[in-house]
Amino acid sequence: MRFGFLFGEVARGLYRNVTMTIAMILTTAVSLTMLGGGLLAVRMADKIQDYYVQRVEIRLYLDDNVSRTDLDCTQEPCKSLLVDLKQHDHVASVQFVNSQEAVQEVKETTFKDQPGLADEVSKDGLPASFRVKLDDVTQYKSIYDDFSKREGVMTVLNDMDIVDRLVSFFVGLRNAAFGLAALQALAALLLIANMVQVAALARKTEVGIMRLVGATRWYTQLPFLLEAVLAALVGSVLAVAGLFVAQPLVINRALGSLFNDQILPRITGDDIAAVALVITPIGVGFAALAAYVALRYYVRE
Repeated sequence: MRFGFLFGEVARGLYRNVTMTIAMILTTAVSLTMLGGGLLAVRMADKIQDYYVQRVEIRLYLDDNVSRTDLDCTQEPCKSLLVDLKQHDHVASVQFVNSQEAVQEVKETTFKDQPGLADEVSKDGLPASFRVKLDDVTQYKSIYDDFSKREGVMTVLNDMDIVDRLVSFFVGLRNAAFGLAALQALAALLLIANMVQVAALARKTEVGIMRLVGATRWYTQLPFLLEAVLAALVGSVLAVAGLFVAQPLVINRALGSLFNDQILPRITGDDIAAVALVITPIGVGFAALAAYVALRYYVRE
């Protein structure tokens, strides 16, 4: 096979259909960027779940009577609650936080920059609570069933509810990104098919002569296939570059404060690199497949 002739044909084909080639590159780049955004949303959802599952705790808030009268959990019913929690099958650790400690913690964290609101919290007070960590967070319901109706317990809250909402939010973003990516991918595949068809028809006579002198079908069709693959590869590179540019300019600006306050795990360059290793083969592979199908359909000689 004469590689010089082959690559020359690829270059001429791309140049002859330059506007369609540019359109295909841009459409491929946009569709793969949307797909990459969806994959980043998936990674974010997984990281959030892993990040918070390790920090998930159940909080049993005690009623006003216990919160006011028992600051060290040595009286009933607080004492019995503490003993029973420590003996529960799925409990890893239990921490008692009295009303004064709860107020001080809120002052130093939630309202550290809002002294006025911190003073109001101090006046009203906060309920005492048990902070319970489980060895299996899926067993939250057993704690709720066993302790929510116990004397002295006002309410039972579970951090997994918040985690599930955050994960659901990013799953929704992923689904939206995948939907847009599917539409863009369809447009890219149609463009690839059209580009191959136009290129093949423009060189129909040339291809026919090559077939008459003994050139194989693969030898005559390979330049068209490589044109589509090369255009898709350029689009994939642009998509990956767009994701790396979007990290500081879009993702970090939109979620930077949440990253800095350790509310959300940070999207890193490694995450984008992992996504790039997925979307690049997908872009090139689908372009090659679309070009091959178009060639089999349009170029039968």
